[in-house]
Amino acid sequence: MNKVIRTLVVDDHPLFAIATKNILEEIDGLHVIGIVGEGDECLEFVRLHEPDLIFLDYYLPDQLGSEVAAQIKNQFPHIHVVIFTGVDVAKILNVLLEIGVSGVISKGSSEKTIKNMVQCILDNHTTVPLSFYHKMRLMDDHAANVLELTKDEVQIMSFLVEGLNHEQIGEKIFVSKRTVDNYMKRIYGKLGAKTRTKAVEKFVQSKYYKESDRRE
Repeated sequence: MNKVIRTLVVDDHPLFAIATKNILEEIDGLHVIGIVGEGDECLEFVRLHEPDLIFLDYYLPDQLGSEVAAQIKNQFPHIHVVIFTGVDVAKILNVLLEIGVSGVISKGSSEKTIKNMVQCILDNHTTVPLSFYHKMRLMDDHAANVLELTKDEVQIMSFLVEGLNHEQIGEKIFVSKRTVDNYMKRIYGKLGAKTRTKAVEKFVQSKYYKESDRRE
């Protein structure tokens, strides 16, 4: 017997959440095991039930979908997370890809497109709109080895240089300490650092520190 794909829908609009559930359950072998409306509820549900697939709205009442996705992928990297949103997330697409989401799709997409994306993801592929695909470029060997810091990551590192701890940084940028911890893991990886001291040293020597210094 084929495996049942246990799916969670995260959306604070009940009617839209139910409509999404109905669309997804038309896919053979997929069963929606829960609907929640907030990020914290989602994280608790994931810890208890560990679904295979999560359709996650970007704007939630208590936190952003990107923050929730980062925490999920950090603890459960095998779970597929799809950002399902009514807002344009093109500007943070690179951040979402770094987090490791399996797909990003608009709530305005047709039922057929939504189902096609799910089928692709379950086959370890994904889909993107043609308009975005045509703007994509393959990286050369040099570019592939250079991992750019995002604006948020530069801000976090600047606070770290000032001597703030993770909890204090979280208060500054209005996120939890756990979210800052997740940011730092990605930053350490990009900078090739294993310790806070080494990360600060590499950041201070980088172009980012000089640029942030000029902005002050």
